[in-house]
Amino acid sequence: MNGSDDSKRRQEAIVHGEAYRLAQEDVAFLASDELRGVRLQLELLKPEISLHAHAIRSTVVVLGSSRTCSPEQAQADVVRLAARAQVHPDEPGLARELAAARRQLAGARYYEEARRFAEIVSSRFQREGRRDFVVVTGGGPGIMEAANRGAYEARARSIGLNITLPQEQQPNSWITPELAFRFHYFAVRKMHFMMRAKALVAFPGGFGTLDELFEVLTLVQTGKMPRLPIVLVGSAFWRRACDLAFLIEQGMLDPRDAELLSVVENAEQAVAAMHAFYDGEPPA
Repeated sequence: MNGSDDSKRRQEAIVHGEAYRLAQEDVAFLASDELRGVRLQLELLKPEISLHAHAIRSTVVVLGSSRTCSPEQAQADVVRLAARAQVHPDEPGLARELAAARRQLAGARYYEEARRFAEIVSSRFQREGRRDFVVVTGGGPGIMEAANRGAYEARARSIGLNITLPQEQQPNSWITPELAFRFHYFAVRKMHFMMRAKALVAFPGGFGTLDELFEVLTLVQTGKMPRLPIVLVGSAFWRRACDLAFLIEQGMLDPRDAELLSVVENAEQAVAAMHAFYDGEPPA
């Protein structure tokens, strides 16, 4: 090998080496522990710049279970399992599946309430040049899908804040595409839920719903964010899942803390609670 070939080989090794790669193109470098602060900043800035560019002034956060089915899907599951039970009445576990499907059908009304709530709010408050009370969800299935769907059916925009999970959660198809974001960090995602929030409406849900609901209640209770309407839909569920009377009785809450939220039964009542909070005037 002559000197020219050796020089070219060394130069190729440099140009294709990890050290020579531009920092913003070095995925391994960006994913390192030392760059966690930068990744947090990027997750904060990317959606913020986009939301500002799309003139999103204020939002209403809609929470609820990813497991809630649409009435059509829940009804189809009941019909399918009931037909199977007639043919195979002794099939192991079938009675339990059918009972669970019937519970899903009973709970499917919340899908419709979330869908209708988002449609009402989006129709009433979103106008070209002024985008207030824009629906924002976690971007997944169930109640989240229902709320994004309601906004879509009102020909309005809606936001989805999805997150990477061990069992990957796909975004629902009703989110406005340019307002569909994906996060790695729960903390930054929660910040984006609340940075423009002027209301929060929670439908029945599990750990994720409760986590986000109680975090907002804590922020409001401690004065870390201004008070906003916090509305729970479905008294039968919430009086058991979130028994504030018991916590007050045990001295864990001040009686005034119960005034931070209201419990309603349907979409229209949720809208009315928001309307009453702001005295009929949407926030600036």
